[in-house]
Amino acid sequence: MRKLVLLIIFTCSSVYAQTVSTAKPWTYWWWMGSAVSERDITLQLQGFQKAGLGGVHIIPIYGVKGYEKEFLPFLSVEWLKMMGHTVREGKRLGIGVDMTTGTGWPFGGPNVTADMAAKTMSVKNGDIAVQPTGQKVKRAAPGGEGLVFDPFHKRAMAQYLIRFDSSFLQIKDRPRAMYMDSYEAYGANWTADFQEEFKKRRGYDFIARLNLFTDTTDRKESQLVKIDYHETLAELLRERYAHVWTDWSRQHGFKTRYQAHGSPGNLLDLYDEADIPETESFGSSRFPIPGLSIDPDYSVKQFGTPNPLGMKFASSAAHFSGKYLVSSETGTWLGNHFKVSLSQVKPQIDELFTAGINHIFYHGTTYSPASEVYPGWLFYASTHFGATSHFAEYFPLLNRYVENCQNILQNTRPDNDVLVYFPIHDLWATRTQFAGGIHSLGVHHVDEWLLGLPFGKLSEKLWRSGFSFDYVSESQLKRLSVDKSGNLDSGGSIYKTIIIPESVFMSEQTLKELTRLAKRGARVIFEERSPATVTGYVNHRAREEKFKAGINELKRIETVSVSADWKASLIANGAVEEELSERGLTFIRKRLDHKVMYFIANVGNTFTEGWLTISKGQNFEHYDPLTGKESALTHRKHRGKTEVYLSLLPGQSCFLKQVSENRADDSAVVSLKNAMELSGIWAVRFLNGRPALPADASTGTLKSWTEFSDAALYFSGKGLYTLKFNLSHEFVGKQGLSLDLGEVREIASVKINGVPLGVAWSIPFRLAIAPEVLKAGDNLLEIEVSNLSANYMRLRDTQAPEWKKFYDINMADITYGKFSAAKWEPMPSGLLGPVRLLYP
Repeated sequence: MRKLVLLIIFTCSSVYAQTVSTAKPWTYWWWMGSAVSERDITLQLQGFQKAGLGGVHIIPIYGVKGYEKEFLPFLSVEWLKMMGHTVREGKRLGIGVDMTTGTGWPFGGPNVTADMAAKTMSVKNGDIAVQPTGQKVKRAAPGGEGLVFDPFHKRAMAQYLIRFDSSFLQIKDRPRAMYMDSYEAYGANWTADFQEEFKKRRGYDFIARLNLFTDTTDRKESQLVKIDYHETLAELLRERYAHVWTDWSRQHGFKTRYQAHGSPGNLLDLYDEADIPETESFGSSRFPIPGLSIDPDYSVKQFGTPNPLGMKFASSAAHFSGKYLVSSETGTWLGNHFKVSLSQVKPQIDELFTAGINHIFYHGTTYSPASEVYPGWLFYASTHFGATSHFAEYFPLLNRYVENCQNILQNTRPDNDVLVYFPIHDLWATRTQFAGGIHSLGVHHVDEWLLGLPFGKLSEKLWRSGFSFDYVSESQLKRLSVDKSGNLDSGGSIYKTIIIPESVFMSEQTLKELTRLAKRGARVIFEERSPATVTGYVNHRAREEKFKAGINELKRIETVSVSADWKASLIANGAVEEELSERGLTFIRKRLDHKVMYFIANVGNTFTEGWLTISKGQNFEHYDPLTGKESALTHRKHRGKTEVYLSLLPGQSCFLKQVSENRADDSAVVSLKNAMELSGIWAVRFLNGRPALPADASTGTLKSWTEFSDAALYFSGKGLYTLKFNLSHEFVGKQGLSLDLGEVREIASVKINGVPLGVAWSIPFRLAIAPEVLKAGDNLLEIEVSNLSANYMRLRDTQAPEWKKFYDINMADITYGKFSAAKWEPMPSGLLGPVRLLYP
């Protein structure tokens, strides 16, 4: 494993012209008003390097009140000078640089004329009414204000990019990649030549069938017209928006990061346009991990929760096409500002890893001058990963964990058995409540478009049953070939079989491709039944007859099955059902040099330890990316199968790597079945923090330090807990001991008898104890605990709220209301325990 990691570090640092690491996490970096200076840019990049970040993503946004004279207009000579300085300093420090092709989001600005602006169509009294949406760039920076352009327009993207052509001619030091945020052109559903393009692509006049388009009875003719309308929009969006932007970027030497979600198109095709498809993790996933803090003010109804099935659209596009990286906007609105802990961040990242993401971008950090008083400049949307964050001192520990994981995830190939066809036509056939009457495929409320479809239901069952899978679109089917063993080869991945979820509609093109693949030996499964109706309104009756004949011909091919027992069919076709999922664990399976590797996360509360069957491979070693330690994994033969003994508590994660030989048999199982609570009088001394140090305290019962005194109610900082405890000789030199801290709010650095055990920053708050640390008789336990900054901000917002001095939205709370910490209840802080010594 050690040789593997060293090799991977070298590989990651030499992929791009910049000597940077993509294994390290990167961060969004908001330039407020672009009021930046070379000195502070360098200082902050040095801070990022020290924290263990690999790169930044520049996003110019609205400014700070009082700094107007320092605003730099976007793409001005002065702005480009600062960007060039950032890239040069990044190269010197090993920090990569990306930038948005614009300011704020979505694309638009001062060079967007009225004829280029986004348009919305509605049907009134049987006629089409078209008008501008009037939408302007959201959170625009100085020099970036203006209308959002029409994403379906024939020339809008090309004209928009001319501004960048002339600007980039002036500079030689350029970012690694261009970035496009999620589709948020609200209500845009029309373009000037839509009617002409519709007739050319669909074969009939859309206006002549308006009565069917607006029909609410869901009869077949109406559904067919709705499908045709959406398919036309989807094609225009890909050809005129995504493809033009990615093509322009590559011509200028940039890679592309693209958040395709939210679009009224097939996400698989749109993500596929980018070099680095990017998904988004917004809000808290509500993991049932015991002790996990979740901000109760977050509105699931308003914003939804992250879902790995939505994330898999980006990773599927990457896996299918063999793209090296797939990224994610990570940690957005995990909780209100000043309330997010590192222990909340880790499981969200683990969820992303199991969904196939391998290039983390924190959301995020804000450029803030070194001279600015606490808390400095902040972007309205949490989470704050910057230098003034309450977890800044321990941020490198999270980053080291992410780097350890991504070192492996970026340099192993996906090993997914199943391709799941995405029958988007069934979605397009339905009515929608989204703006403009179009289906916007967002990652926030996947329940509104994904989970209710048979496709979503099947994908959820596959996920919970332990099958490894990617999604595939109609257009991607064309790129599949079939090898001698009947496996499907996408050019980026190999799959055992393809499954078609229960669906009503299918295009002739999809039927043609499935027939081609099946005739060459590909294994195809229809869940429950085959589609009954061909898409396309024009000449539908005649085409339907041919389609039904073609479906019947396809089903007669030996490798094609129609099955209600899709699980049995998948297994018969070579797909593997991993026991890991049945036991409450999530995973992703990868390959390296013909050997399998698993990343496994326990984001539930049902598994702690036990024997598990690993379906692919026999001998495995265990790698803990949190500590960087590797060890043999105990195994045994049981009922004809090889099992491994895995200890993985809720909140923990690990890698299992297949090895040639494993000598650790079942006699090596070590389980911490015994516990001894360490109790007595705890002395508490406050070391540093705001607004002032509370008085020393002592307590026989561990509880939140907010209960110690009025001063402690508002304290944010670090407190030292000290306890003397007595041990018998049996613990001296004993192997396999651990210290369980119980509940920690929020980070604990631990020593026993002056020997550092480490820092506990994620659940479970446990640290190993080396045999030589404990002694017979009295022992001294010292635990430094750091809390959140929320309690201090309760006081700060009462006494001095002037730090909220930003334009546009200024500061918002987690429900997008006006931000104020003044009325918050005190957050639990310190060591809550119980503290226990665990031993075999």
